[in-house]
Amino acid sequence: MGTGTSRLYSALAKTLNSSAASQHPEYLVSPDPEHLEPIDPKELLEECRAVLHTRPPRYQRDFVDLRTDCSSTHPPIRVMQWNILAQALGEGKDNFVQCPAEALKWEERKCLILEEILAYQPDILCLQEVDHYFDTFQPLLSRLGYQGTFFPKPWSPCLDVEHNNGPDGCALFFLQNRFKLINSANIRLTAMTLKTNQVAIAQTLECKESGRQFCIAVTHLKARTGWERFRSAQGCDLLQNLQNITQGAKIPLIVCGDFNAEPTEEVYKHFASSSLNLNSAYKLLSADGQSEPPYTTWKIRTSGECRHTLDYIWYSKHALNVRSALDLLTEEQIGPNRLPSFNYPSDHLSLVCDFSFTEESDGLL
Repeated sequence: MGTGTSRLYSALAKTLNSSAASQHPEYLVSPDPEHLEPIDPKELLEECRAVLHTRPPRYQRDFVDLRTDCSSTHPPIRVMQWNILAQALGEGKDNFVQCPAEALKWEERKCLILEEILAYQPDILCLQEVDHYFDTFQPLLSRLGYQGTFFPKPWSPCLDVEHNNGPDGCALFFLQNRFKLINSANIRLTAMTLKTNQVAIAQTLECKESGRQFCIAVTHLKARTGWERFRSAQGCDLLQNLQNITQGAKIPLIVCGDFNAEPTEEVYKHFASSSLNLNSAYKLLSADGQSEPPYTTWKIRTSGECRHTLDYIWYSKHALNVRSALDLLTEEQIGPNRLPSFNYPSDHLSLVCDFSFTEESDGLL
């Protein structure tokens, strides 16, 4: 391995905490992205796979072509939505009784997460439960050409875990060679006028190829049964914020999130019936185009087995087309011990869609 590759391998193979940061400042203390040495994505992927050589290979997932026409002259916008599972929660709070502790070790789990991202090469990456932003994702993804924003929860449950790595929160990354940032808003969600522990990031981007603008948002709503009305109120607050940011749906919108809500919940219905004219992209994988996937998360805790559809990619159906969507892992691929596992680093599946602008949206911007 060359010198650069050796340093990269060293950064990946060690746990990136405060002590590691002092030993590897070239990777972890880089406020100015222009001074970072770029990484070849293929090289980083090879290094991840070297760290993971004792684990079973990742499962193949295929993109489903959903195009109804081929009129777009510009490359699609690939968006990835993923709750990556906060490391402190995975090891200290979530009680995944069928997942071996060895499978949750950060030294290898971070490489599984990076492998998933590198395999699909999203133009925009929307993440929840990020508690290793500053020591892992921001330094590495910035060297791959991404610009990142992180907004932590005000009272993250990660802070209750011994030897935690700081609060978890939402992160949004976009490729700087494809998009220009027009504006950015960090939103602390409210419910019944009360500020809550849940957050969102909303950014207006301009495509450098076409000059088109759109808004991308990421959020993570309140978890657990019994909090349905609370989630509904948070969703309404987010929709109101997005109404203002998109100038009443004049700017096309994509919203990614772990909503912690099944399609039967009020918050889902609010998004489906909003004046922002949103549709859920993953419904398009169903036979009738109207049904969400049977699950986006599947785990076994001490309280029992949990199989739910909680994660969504919403988009402006008047302004955007879904060209393709990444199919989900099958029950057979997930396996009897469910998620996370040696094969897959999170209890939630990543969602990936390719979008293009409709011709009708030309006059909107």
